[in-house]
Amino acid sequence: MNNIEILMPALSPTMEEGGIAKWLVKPGDEIRAGDLIAEIETDKAIMEFEATSDGIVGELLVKEGTNQIKVNTPIALFRDEASATKEKNLIIKKTNEPSTSKANPLELKASNSDNTKEITNSIKIFTVREAIRDALAEEMRADQNVFLMGEEVAEYEGAYKVSQGLLDEFGSERVIDTPITEHGFTGLAAGAAFGGLKPVVEFMTFNFSLQAMDQIINTCAKTLYMSGGQMNCPIVLRGPNGAASQVAAQHSQDFAPWFASVPGLKVIQPFSADDAKGLLKSAIRDPNPVIFLENEILYNDKSASSKISDQLIPIGKANVLIEGSDVTLISYGIGIKHSLIAVELAKDVDISVELIDLRTIRPIDYETVFESIRKTNRCITAEECFPICSIGNHLSASIMENVFDYLDSPVLNCSGKDVPMPYAKNLEEATLLNPKEIFDTIKKVTNRD
Repeated sequence: MNNIEILMPALSPTMEEGGIAKWLVKPGDEIRAGDLIAEIETDKAIMEFEATSDGIVGELLVKEGTNQIKVNTPIALFRDEASATKEKNLIIKKTNEPSTSKANPLELKASNSDNTKEITNSIKIFTVREAIRDALAEEMRADQNVFLMGEEVAEYEGAYKVSQGLLDEFGSERVIDTPITEHGFTGLAAGAAFGGLKPVVEFMTFNFSLQAMDQIINTCAKTLYMSGGQMNCPIVLRGPNGAASQVAAQHSQDFAPWFASVPGLKVIQPFSADDAKGLLKSAIRDPNPVIFLENEILYNDKSASSKISDQLIPIGKANVLIEGSDVTLISYGIGIKHSLIAVELAKDVDISVELIDLRTIRPIDYETVFESIRKTNRCITAEECFPICSIGNHLSASIMENVFDYLDSPVLNCSGKDVPMPYAKNLEEATLLNPKEIFDTIKKVTNRD
């Protein structure tokens, strides 16, 4: 039997340490994936912590009632009788740690800290959270018309601490806390944009943007067209999008395809810290409405942390992260994290994968996609959203129309499952996109099953 360390989980994006409020198991207990094992006190609430694999409780390393336990500190030992993990990069611990893929160009070999990190060669590594904050601060310094507004962005410094320090530097006239009324403050921001200002609106989660869809679609997206080009709406609507961790059906939706279907909107969903900063600066400078989709899980994730080039990244330009010859894998946002692991698994069976990060969902960089398919002759898409009317569906149609003669296999789509997001951790994991699913699809499209 193998002992598995159970680590103090990061149950919120800003959590750096927590406490064991109560153990719900004792040594010798048999557990199944999804069983509750502890109540964890986070920086915001007490949350239940579930087992992610079957096993037997070996030893509880931390006493009940202990506080100030750093995230990723071992808190218990489990004995895993199954020991059946055949895919070396698939994670069995409840952490936000990425695969240490040797081919990951964005890999970070540093401690998981919420501060700027420095590795031995003195290159600073930034988290996505830090990159977004710095982009906001730099654009606000450069242009007095740029301001930030949203729920808890000022006094609380953002629900996910993205706006840390901005209130102190820019004051309450440019960093504005709003009431809980997305329809109201989005309309206010749209009016400010029509008047020549450049608002950046933070939705605490894009699930709440549903309250403001009339303003986003009928006001922000359509006014330039309906005014005959006379009135621009230079507004950025940003915040976390997609599933977090056990926030269930009403808080786990990926809206990239929704917004990408609307003429008049530009839609961005970056993965790395460098892309997040460069694209957000471009979005703020753009005279048109931009939807900037972030991911709560990636805010402090090592795999998405990177050095910063401080270069503007053009909207509408994809990035070929890894070059390959056997199959093209297209993804964006947190799908890139899973795809990087899948690419490494494919290497082990001698499949060469070309990985493309779309970065911008509207407009899509079709030529980069088509050029890759002309080389590999096969294509897979990977994303977290629902499977029907997904970005992958649209890309499949575009590929069929433009480079059909180059295809040796059908285009296959990987996505989240066609169900509302469950709360239970084991069901949530079964619903979400994962590296093994992408790897299995790679084998299928290359006839390596």
